[in-house]
Amino acid sequence: MLSNIQILFDAPLLFVDLMVNGLLIGAIFALVAFGMALVWGVMNIINIVQGEFVMLGGFITLVVMNKLGLHPLFGIPISAVVLYGVGWALYHTVIFRVVDKDMFISILATFGLSILIAQLSNQIFGADVRTADAGLPTLLFFNGMVSVSAIKLIAFILALVTGLGLWLFLKKSRLGQAIRATAQNPRAARILGIDTNRVYAATYGINAAICGAVGSLVVMAWAIQPYIGLPYTVRSFMVVIVAGLGNLPGVIVAGLGLGAVENLAGFVFGAEFQIAFVFSLMVVILVWRNFKLKRRREYLK
Repeated sequence: MLSNIQILFDAPLLFVDLMVNGLLIGAIFALVAFGMALVWGVMNIINIVQGEFVMLGGFITLVVMNKLGLHPLFGIPISAVVLYGVGWALYHTVIFRVVDKDMFISILATFGLSILIAQLSNQIFGADVRTADAGLPTLLFFNGMVSVSAIKLIAFILALVTGLGLWLFLKKSRLGQAIRATAQNPRAARILGIDTNRVYAATYGINAAICGAVGSLVVMAWAIQPYIGLPYTVRSFMVVIVAGLGNLPGVIVAGLGLGAVENLAGFVFGAEFQIAFVFSLMVVILVWRNFKLKRRREYLK
């Protein structure tokens, strides 16, 4: 570990490379966290299925490439549309039963769904690790000391465009305004004539669609297998906790920061400890937030 830190001091451009690529990776985390923040804020549900939606988006992109013969980039809109339908169907079969219930019940329900989806994916697609070669170049800077994959750059731009599009959708469209009204006070929204059941179904579908698009990027930039869901769920959970509910710009900043820190930790501690670092960081953040809440409660007394 100390030798890796020494390398960073000896080669500052390597540090720049880790930071730049970490920020680009963080865009992926921010996109997934976007959907979780939306569902949590509107429906009061911590959606553990988040990572499995990402995984399904990746497998749909593989089907688009291998079975339909299309470029994997076409998998982004196709995965988004298919996952919107999956999210809509899951809401009307399972999720609507846990809305307005205790949050612990919704966690158990979505955790069960995540296991079911992972096992079904294992049966259908197999347990092999898969990737989709998009044939996109890697951009080199500073005599090759800093390298940026084009697909990661596309993911970064897509994250910014999606964030801006979602913000405009919530501000300007009638459905977006209905979602905001339902998030603030569901009972008052129902009295004003808003079909909250339709709003919840659309919100869950939008979340699944975002994750599906992310899955397409993940399979092109890295690889997928049926059990990759949990790390993405934990990361998005951590980003939402740090940013705070309803703070969509904060989600982007927290997601980018997590990507940079995780990439740097992967180099310093080794790739085998990268996920362990993420879980440890989440525990630290939860303890810290609990400590802050405890101090605030004492102050109120």
